[in-house]
Amino acid sequence: MQTQANVNINTVSQRGVSYFDGGLLQLIGWRILGFLVTLCTFGICYPWALCMVYKWKINHTVIEGRRLKFTGSAVGLFGLWIKWFLLCIVTFGIYSFWVGISLEKWKVKNTIYA
Repeated sequence: MQTQANVNINTVSQRGVSYFDGGLLQLIGWRILGFLVTLCTFGICYPWALCMVYKWKINHTVIEGRRLKFTGSAVGLFGLWIKWFLLCIVTFGIYSFWVGISLEKWKVKNTIYA
């Protein structure tokens, strides 16, 4: 009986652990790669670069013992990017204030527990 209680206590304490296990050099590498891809494609692949960095950050995050996983795709983000761009044109730039919030909503929508 006592062993069972110790196992349950250890399991509960492990669930409460949250941490980030990515490294600085990895982040610098992903950002440089994203910048180069964006530069070489004249900005067309910027959504792909964002997805690449978001995926790295989210996949290296553990909340309460459960690792997060990013499921978003660059193609999906590219479609939203075009929609947001057109909305900014139609509203004379006013919609640009909401683009950052829309991007965060998309990022959270495409994040799950692994």
